[in-house]
Amino acid sequence: MKGILCTLLLLLWMITGCSNNSASNMENNKKLAEAVKQETEMPLEMPTDFNFMVSFGYGDVTKNVIDTYEGTVTKDLIIKGSATAEILFTADELRDIYDKMKTIDIMGPKELSKKGNCFQTPSNEDLWKVTVGGETKTFSWTDQKCGITEDANQLRELRNYIQHMVEGLEAYKTLPEAEGGYD
Repeated sequence: MKGILCTLLLLLWMITGCSNNSASNMENNKKLAEAVKQETEMPLEMPTDFNFMVSFGYGDVTKNVIDTYEGTVTKDLIIKGSATAEILFTADELRDIYDKMKTIDIMGPKELSKKGNCFQTPSNEDLWKVTVGGETKTFSWTDQKCGITEDANQLRELRNYIQHMVEGLEAYKTLPEAEGGYD
C-alpha cells in the first residue's frame, strides 16, 4: 500500500511539474513570438531606404518587373519579348504602397507554399525583394499546386494594386502592346 501511495505521489509531482513546465514553455513561446513580431514590424514612418522589386508572370516567364531600386518597369510583350521604361512613383504613391505592405506585415514570416497533389501549367509566379530599415527580404510564391495560401493571396492583391498604379503612369502607357498569349 505504501508503495502505491509513493507511486501516486510521484506521478502527481511529475504531472504538476510538467504542468508548470508547460506554462513556462507557453510563456517562452509567447515571448519568442513577440520578439519575432518586434523584429519584423515595419516602422510607422516610411524609411528612406524603402524599395521593392516584384517580378511576375507565368512559370519561368516572369518578364513583368516593377523595380523601385532601378526605377524601372518591364512589360512582357509575349511573342515580341519585353520592353522597359523608367518610372518614378510620387512620395504619396510610395507611402501608399508602404502602408499596404505594413498592413500585411510583408517583412514578417509568411506561409507561401501550398501542399497538394495537383499540378497546373501554366502557373503564376511572383518573386519579391523588399528593403525596409536596412533589412532586405526576398521571397516567392506560385499557384502551381492549384491554389495559393492566404499570405500569397495578400501578396498577389498587393502586386495587382501596384501593377494597376503602374499602368496609369505615362511612361508605362508608351510601352508597346503585347502580342500573343500563353498556353
